Amino acid sequence: MRFVDLSTPIDARGWEPEPLTHTVLSPAEGAVHMAEEMREHFGIEFDPAVLPDGELLSIDTLTLTSHTGTHVDAPAHYGTRGPAGPPRTIDQLPLDWFHRPGVVLDLTCAPPGAAGEDVLRNAMAAIGYRPQPLDIVLLNTGAAKLAGTPEYFTEFTGLTRSATRMLLDAGVRVIGTDAFSLDAPFTDMITRYQECGDPSVLWPAHFLGREVEYCQIERLANLDALTVATGFTVSCFPVKITGGGAGWARAVAIIDEE
Repeated sequence: MRFVDLSTPIDARGWEPEPLTHTVLSPAEGAVHMAEEMREHFGIEFDPAVLPDGELLSIDTLTLTSHTGTHVDAPAHYGTRGPAGPPRTIDQLPLDWFHRPGVVLDLTCAPPGAAGEDVLRNAMAAIGYRPQPLDIVLLNTGAAKLAGTPEYFTEFTGLTRSATRMLLDAGVRVIGTDAFSLDAPFTDMITRYQECGDPSVLWPAHFLGREVEYCQIERLANLDALTVATGFTVSCFPVKITGGGAGWARAVAIIDEE
């Protein structure tokens, strides 16, 4: 088997719309920290100098949203109303949604904005395959090349409501994209709303999740590294955050090369 990493790293050096900090306590600092914790919580005195090289363990501390890096959006992210009552949070979703056959659809020719059903149909025709129930559909929009820059959040292709609905009607319950969002860029949606006054152009793919329970994987990477459009497995289990509207995921494509 061959594994292809489809995940964007959480990197504090890149540009993010929400604050992201990453501090590291060195192994030497970790030894001092441990000694202080032992004294404060257990009343035990310990000299960290007795440790090899005076070092214990490093400690990473991050401040970020659950939508930073590659992550899975839960139905609870889309609002407080679901198709059958309160929407489920990320820790309540069935695990078998997140280890399923994968399908890559090439949307790289679509311009920034919202791609419609015709774009999806053309992408399916190009590979000779239509998604089956519980397939994980991955949208290769080409946005990943902008990751870490401000343009990543403004120049990408999302889906219209009807295009999203077409996938959900086929039984798909996890839709992934290499873009910042499954919807069109914020600037695109707001501009169209100001022009037409129709609120249905605002976050239609997300809001559809209030009617049909499904998840999005946003901010994928390396979709162009997949040498096949079907015939592989996607594993993208989200971190189990109690009550969370999203959870980070290490998305991986598993390709059987035999």
